[in-house]
Amino acid sequence: MVARLTLGHFHQLETAAARQGAAVMAVVNVTPDSFFDGGRWATPDAARRRVDEVLAEGADIVDLGGESTRPGAPPVPPAAQWERVETALRHAVARGALVSIDTTSPEVAARALGAGARIVNDVSCLADVELARVAARAGAVLLLMHSRGTMEAMRGFSAVPEEAYTDVVGEVLSEWRAARARAVEAGMPPAHVWLDPGLGFHKSARHSLQLVARSAELARAGARLAIGPSRKSFIDAVDPAAPAERLGGTIAACVLAVAGGASVVRVHDVQPVRQALRLAWAARPARAENGGPSA
Repeated sequence: MVARLTLGHFHQLETAAARQGAAVMAVVNVTPDSFFDGGRWATPDAARRRVDEVLAEGADIVDLGGESTRPGAPPVPPAAQWERVETALRHAVARGALVSIDTTSPEVAARALGAGARIVNDVSCLADVELARVAARAGAVLLLMHSRGTMEAMRGFSAVPEEAYTDVVGEVLSEWRAARARAVEAGMPPAHVWLDPGLGFHKSARHSLQLVARSAELARAGARLAIGPSRKSFIDAVDPAAPAERLGGTIAACVLAVAGGASVVRVHDVQPVRQALRLAWAARPARAENGGPSA
């Protein structure tokens, strides 16, 4: 039986937004080759432990992926993706988590939704419209991430010519809106189609920084804005550091994006990001003028 998204789930997200400005989506990659945590949670036992850890840290959404999105990553057959994610997904659902499946495969999405996932995280910007039909039939959310091509076609981290975009924010919104229109035509309610601008995906570091800096423009697009800066290479362009040393930049990007109107942040490090968001949200000027967090 497909578990549909309910008003209770939206209430859960709104409660998170009231506490810290945005819901925290925890990245749990059950892959051998993801750029930061590949191989850490690749066994069923390790994946279950990681789900328990991120829930204990306060994750509002658990995002499970069985196919790497690092530059040059080859596609993974649907059967292999499902074999990787199934145990962790069923465990997360049994724990009562709001679960997102990170896949571009309609087959994997259908299996995951049938097992209790309620969000489909599509990093292809709807390259296959069947994914929207699957999500629509299940009453699920479809998170469409802006991208120009496959992961296999990306040749390096932030290795995109600056002239690839004249106005990265305007072009991202235009191309995402076209994908949303295809999703709506396939049966998706507009309110169930979310926006991810795709930091680092077929974009230079400067493009990604502009998307963070201008997140308020993205948030005005008429969809829930989810942003995923976690450990990405645009941070390295500002302060050279390996992925393991990019937590500070991740937190800064999340705080800036939420201040601009993002309602979901997708991160590897739930507790420190959640804490930073809560502090920033409690101390924001609008609250200080009204007597602080308890007003």
